[in-house]
Amino acid sequence: MLKEKVQKIPPQSGTAFKLKKGQFLWVSDPEGEQVADLFCFNLHDKKESLSGGRTIDYASSVLIKKGDYLYSNRSNHMLQLIEDTCGRHDFLLTPCSQEMFVKLYEHKGHHPSCFENLYTNFAPFEISPDAIGTTFNIFMNVQFSPDGQLSVDPPLSKAGDFVAFRAEMDLIVGLTACSAGQSNNFRYKPIHFAVLDDWEG
Repeated sequence: MLKEKVQKIPPQSGTAFKLKKGQFLWVSDPEGEQVADLFCFNLHDKKESLSGGRTIDYASSVLIKKGDYLYSNRSNHMLQLIEDTCGRHDFLLTPCSQEMFVKLYEHKGHHPSCFENLYTNFAPFEISPDAIGTTFNIFMNVQFSPDGQLSVDPPLSKAGDFVAFRAEMDLIVGLTACSAGQSNNFRYKPIHFAVLDDWEG
């Protein structure tokens, strides 16, 4: 059943879709060491959106684990992480953007980015770029030292690792195959996902 529903996000691209309350979202790293950025909105009120700050606050941790909820800016449950074979994800960094590649890496010309891939795919839902906040960075491996310095290390995910979420409200979900080399060990790979009505684990 899962195999029949799997959809593929090509490297350095993204998608957006509706996810109904009670449905399940499966996200997999088919080749290993590839990050997926996730952001979502309340389908019926797009002023309610994913909040990294609220989620970290209520989890009392910067690392989100199986059983934790992803919260909205109104402190409501949006998604629950119900399965996780990798164990390393975070809300520490915003989605990569054109401006980030210019400011941090002095890149010249256009560069694909998660921010662009999110806002272009959210556009049909009448969601503006300014509405997109810090994403839940699936499989991302950000390390932090006691003095607060951050480093982006290769993801710990291996080929076939996955996470699964249960939707706690009707949602519009954006999902990417991250475009930042630092996040993916400088190999851009696809992300697979599926929307399921049942979860068997």
